[in-house]
Amino acid sequence: MQTPSFDPGLTQKYDGPLRRIINPDGSFNVLRRGTNWRDVNPYLHLVSISWTQFFGWVLLAYVLVNSLFAAVYFLLGPGTLTRGPDLSHPADRFLQCFFFSSQTLTTVGFGAIAPATPAANIIAAFEALAGLLGFAVATGLLFGRVSRPSARIGFSRKALIAPYQDGTSFQFRMVNRRANTLIEPAATLMLMTVDRTDGSSRRDFTLLKLERASVMLFPLTWTIVHPIDAGSPLFGKTAADLEALQAEFMVLIKAWDETFSQTVHQRFSYRYSELVWGGRFTPAFGVDENGDLQVHVDKVGNHVIQSSGVIESSGVIASSGVIENSRSLPSAPPK
Repeated sequence: MQTPSFDPGLTQKYDGPLRRIINPDGSFNVLRRGTNWRDVNPYLHLVSISWTQFFGWVLLAYVLVNSLFAAVYFLLGPGTLTRGPDLSHPADRFLQCFFFSSQTLTTVGFGAIAPATPAANIIAAFEALAGLLGFAVATGLLFGRVSRPSARIGFSRKALIAPYQDGTSFQFRMVNRRANTLIEPAATLMLMTVDRTDGSSRRDFTLLKLERASVMLFPLTWTIVHPIDAGSPLFGKTAADLEALQAEFMVLIKAWDETFSQTVHQRFSYRYSELVWGGRFTPAFGVDENGDLQVHVDKVGNHVIQSSGVIESSGVIASSGVIENSRSLPSAPPK
């Protein structure tokens, strides 16, 4: 029986052109089709979106609910609410109903406006119940967001093909952008290439050997190094070769978060067009006048191209680039 080839779960066979597997934000470049409303989980969506989007949804829901109840009070007639100003214009009366709805929903109840009919009292009672349940749900979502452990690791925008000992290596650098402590981070680096033979496309996945797959502590920067030796799939490859292979380097980081006492994960990737040939990272940390170590998280991507001697700042957010140097990797380590 034929031994199955290595597949991390991203499939090997596909048809048509393919973009990167892992997006710059760490999400997988996979679009889900054929789902129905039973497959949608609002909680997962609301705890994973940005804070701006979250508060935008909360504000939208607040306005919509108040508008709905205000429309019900408005349709009950002019005598529905009492102890308020005598408003004859429909727009002013609707605003009165809206503000009364907001007071009822939040259980504030200033007393300036009150329901005057049995129907209005029944609607107000249901609205007060809806407000209690709604704010309980919003509080639970807010707590779920702030208590959910997550990593915020900054990666160098570019990966380097850099000198290493007597040969060369594939390198990228990362830093913990938060002030929390990450213990025993471990890195996995995997190379994806596309093999086009017999008119079909096949993706091959190879785990790359690292100089140091894990460290004990992570207060500064960490440069991940894959030595390019005779056993490396990058041995003898040029930038043109990697482009033809549609090479993508996928990074998986796992660490123990001391604050949440849980394991956190983060993903990243570098495409063939995001490599700098002949580069070398410049220091991103040093010692101040008081003898304290200081790390510059905004300089984690700074590197120098040895042929030019010019330091380039590439930040910590991934973006695409174009390889201009197609220098071949050495076919054998220099003596």
